[in-house]
Amino acid sequence: MSNRFKPKFNIKKGDNVVVITGDDKDPKKPRKVLEIYPDKAKVLVEGVNIVTKHTKPSAQNTKGGIVKIEAPVHISNVLLWDSKEGAASKVKLTRENGKLVRISKKSGEVIK
Repeated sequence: MSNRFKPKFNIKKGDNVVVITGDDKDPKKPRKVLEIYPDKAKVLVEGVNIVTKHTKPSAQNTKGGIVKIEAPVHISNVLLWDSKEGAASKVKLTRENGKLVRISKKSGEVIK
């Protein structure tokens, strides 16, 4: 992505999201966002997109071997979880008292 304009996303670290497409699709199971990569438009979600990685033995890991880790998924494949409605919801940004706040489109509540 270009360095000229910083992309803005409605999902932040620590939010609960639902995976809406892919192998780990589950629209009823909220999961926690561990990391956001805005330059790549990807998010790291807990328990989603598990990949196997072959590691060499090193000073920290003397055994080496095969390790299962979470890989990032594209941000368009997740939706924010609305706990009041108990379902996934789109988000709109509005200004309240000079601050930008995220509001759930389903319930109309402010997302903390």
